[in-house]
Amino acid sequence: MWRQTSLLLVGGLVLSGCVAPTADAPQAPVVPPPRAYSTVGLESVIGSTAASLAAQFGRPDLDLREGSARKLQFLSPVCVLDAYLYPPRRGGDPVVTHVDARLPDGREMDRSSCVAALSRREAAR
Repeated sequence: MWRQTSLLLVGGLVLSGCVAPTADAPQAPVVPPPRAYSTVGLESVIGSTAASLAAQFGRPDLDLREGSARKLQFLSPVCVLDAYLYPPRRGGDPVVTHVDARLPDGREMDRSSCVAALSRREAAR
């Protein structure tokens, strides 16, 4: 009897070492939702094709392609605009679905202000 009791006690101790306390369990990282932004002032850009952007801003300073995606970058002394183009689900020419804007030093800038500044740049004329 003493032997069975000690085996049960030792077995219980061994098994209890296999269970981590819940307080120390790692928590899944909290991922913030994507930041929504206004498209006010971007009506001439969102939904545009590459040809339409070139007509509006002049020749892009950078044209990168990866698969069916395309990134056009337009530079001015005031700002840098990155336009991301993807083909529509129904097919057709890729169109701008997202834009990012920043100052030349890399700090964020209002997208619509950058679009307005680029529309006035010399290369757009």
